[in-house]
Amino acid sequence: MKLPFRLGLRGELVWLLAAVMLVVSALFAALWLHTKRSNEDAHSLSAGAVRELAREGLLSRGQTLSSQLADAATNPLYYLDLAALGELARATLRQPDVAYVIIHDAEGQVLHDGSGDIPAFGQPMADPMAYEALQAEGPHGQWSEKVLDVASPVRIGGERIGGVRVGLSRENADRREIEVMGPLEQRLSAASQAQLAWIITLLVALLGIACGAMWLLQRRIVQPISALAEAAGRIEHGRYDEVALHSERQDELGDLVRGFVRMSEAVARHDRDIRRMAYTDSLTGLSNRLAFREALDDRLLTLQASSGELALLFVDLDDFKRVNDTLGHEAGDEVLGQLSVRIRMTVERLGGQGAEIARFGGDEFIVLFMAEDIRASSGRLAEALIEEVQRPLVLQGRQVFLGASVGITLFPFDAASAGQLLKNADIAMYQAKVAGKGCYRFYSKAMDQAVERRVQLEEELRGAWERGELSLHYQPIYRLADGRPMGAEALCRWEHPRLGVVPPSVFIEVAEQSGLIEALGRHVVVQACRDAATWVLPGQETPFVSVNISPRQLRTGDLPDVVASALAATGVKPGQLHLELTETAVLGDEAQASALLSRLRATGVKVWLDDFGTGFSGLSHLRRVPVDGVKIDRSFVADVLRDPDDLALTSAIIAMAHSLGITVVAEGIETEGQYAVLRERGCDQGQGFWLGRPMPANDMRRAFREGSAQ
Repeated sequence: MKLPFRLGLRGELVWLLAAVMLVVSALFAALWLHTKRSNEDAHSLSAGAVRELAREGLLSRGQTLSSQLADAATNPLYYLDLAALGELARATLRQPDVAYVIIHDAEGQVLHDGSGDIPAFGQPMADPMAYEALQAEGPHGQWSEKVLDVASPVRIGGERIGGVRVGLSRENADRREIEVMGPLEQRLSAASQAQLAWIITLLVALLGIACGAMWLLQRRIVQPISALAEAAGRIEHGRYDEVALHSERQDELGDLVRGFVRMSEAVARHDRDIRRMAYTDSLTGLSNRLAFREALDDRLLTLQASSGELALLFVDLDDFKRVNDTLGHEAGDEVLGQLSVRIRMTVERLGGQGAEIARFGGDEFIVLFMAEDIRASSGRLAEALIEEVQRPLVLQGRQVFLGASVGITLFPFDAASAGQLLKNADIAMYQAKVAGKGCYRFYSKAMDQAVERRVQLEEELRGAWERGELSLHYQPIYRLADGRPMGAEALCRWEHPRLGVVPPSVFIEVAEQSGLIEALGRHVVVQACRDAATWVLPGQETPFVSVNISPRQLRTGDLPDVVASALAATGVKPGQLHLELTETAVLGDEAQASALLSRLRATGVKVWLDDFGTGFSGLSHLRRVPVDGVKIDRSFVADVLRDPDDLALTSAIIAMAHSLGITVVAEGIETEGQYAVLRERGCDQGQGFWLGRPMPANDMRRAFREGSAQ
């Protein structure tokens, strides 16, 4: 029923509660709040003081134990004396309240935890407190719910060689705190009850007056506000459709209800917009990582109940960084936008309506779909995706070519959890990269072992040069016209004390992928120049040394500085150093490579193009890329006596290079017949097992002194 006039909330409250609420508010609020706050303050201050004393005592003890252990573990840690470390750890563990002891190296890998078999030996510390423990410059405590973790670094001569962590249980400290606080809480409770009894006695007298006022408040104010609170709870949980509020009241509460309804409608609209933004990749319009992970979890729950199958495809663009580096990030974003459309259309065509597509981050996309013959269907989809990505893109008036590597894992055959499926797909994608890119691979258990072996090899490769495990051998390069040695190619060899001889094809690839090739390449250039300096003999032509340069070294842009530093340190003349680069490395970014090679040649250093004929280069590329020589790939030389096509191609390469004033070197000369044919065709230089096998630097020096081939 509508009132003929607007009374207003303030008028209703004044009329209904003028007498009762003033008395109740004055007595109840003043007395009860004062009592409650006083008790709470007393309890809080007491508890805080007791807790702080207990924490300080435990922290002081933990710092003392940690510092003592760090001092005692210095020499055993430096000499990696596990027995001594174990004794120290076990002695500390026997101390009261000590829950655990961890002794680790500078990299955060566990060396000892006081146990007999040390199950965590060599594993990185992965607990939440490990990061701060590794960064600690002195005794550093971290609190968790159950323990105090105190970390101390171990140093020798100012250098950090590791650290120790001592975990102290908080159980005894917490128990002592409870024992101290118990009597205090009882006394505070008794005082509070006495004061409360006095307040209750006072309130009983006012109960009759308050009941009438409370009934009116319940009807006119509390019920409407409760309805608003329930509606707010539904909005909080996203149940916007369940908000059904309506009011005919003409006071402030009626206005509040109507305003609340309008607000809930606006919140619902904004929530839809925010969810769309939170679950969508802004660049491609595809689902993002968060949305895909939720979709994958939901799909797995459904399939686990119905025994279904699905495939997860991890798509990684090959050499996408080159686009960003050469054309800029805006061009890279445009490439991602175009490719996302192709990927979506391909998945919709072959993967069905239930397929999920997401941009997983950077240049990575991920596809989830179900089919009857899941293995065959996912293989066909992967092939189609690779073909679509390989089609040329038109960007800034030029064509851009990219590739894609795809890793595939299947549910339930490979894994049952979302995290493991994503990990398996990533491992399979990496194997596709290793296989040469532009292909797909299905996950298999053997891949886990391959990844583990690669990680182990990478760890062993770090510091291998400093430990003296890596060395250089040299394969002589002869002038075919008279059979005299003109120079030698530096070849890296790895003699591991446990693994034996590691093939260059294995460890060079690991170095390239892990980034170790940059440091290794600098060592090789310097050592090759140092060895070449000893080859100079009076009265003879100065022999050159040829060093292979990886694509990663070329991309960093500091190769001229590395070369200049090596020449200055060894005294080798620039013309005595030849740098070999593969066609794919040069053609991957022709403009940058041309500028870099021009800088090198300007200093007098010679640049050769290695494995010529295998990277789709030709006369036009040789005219644009400044090189001094080309090396004919051994695949052409191997059949030059049997295959007329290889002979014709080899002859054409020699003629083409000579027309540009470029030196030609033939690789892989294994027979005298190959040597004779290449010499007849005018090939300038050659190398191979028939001419000379790789040898140490001193043997190479003797070969130059003797001065002839077989």
